[in-house]
Amino acid sequence: MVCLGNICRSPLAEGILRSKVDKDKIVVDSAGTAGYHVGNPPDRRSISVAKKHGIDISLQTCRQFSKDDFNIFDFIYVMDKNNFDDVILLATSELEEKKVKLLLDEVDLNINEVPDPYYGGTDGFENVYQMIDIACEAIAKKVS
Repeated sequence: MVCLGNICRSPLAEGILRSKVDKDKIVVDSAGTAGYHVGNPPDRRSISVAKKHGIDISLQTCRQFSKDDFNIFDFIYVMDKNNFDDVILLATSELEEKKVKLLLDEVDLNINEVPDPYYGGTDGFENVYQMIDIACEAIAKKVS
């Protein structure tokens, strides 16, 4: 799960998907394309909205996306087109490029990007949570 800073959207996506799959069989992680927040916990508003839905993401630590992630993960879900493009630039083969998808392309929501809620209020975080939850439900069914 990838977004810009790995503090809002991708930590939520990591927590949500992790709650829907068998943790012994499926590895879920998140990262940001930028290194602004490496080592920090997710945004308090992401932690709060996840907690409201029974998911604890407070122990996650922000990290930056790396080329090694192409070797570690079978699927790389990105929250928006800008970050999609940044991840694709790091790919060194067609096989790596095929691993990268926009998260919302997994569902039909008439929108294909998860908006960044960082500069908005708590309603934005709830809306983003709902979008990500729907996509993660589809992904969980696909990989289980």
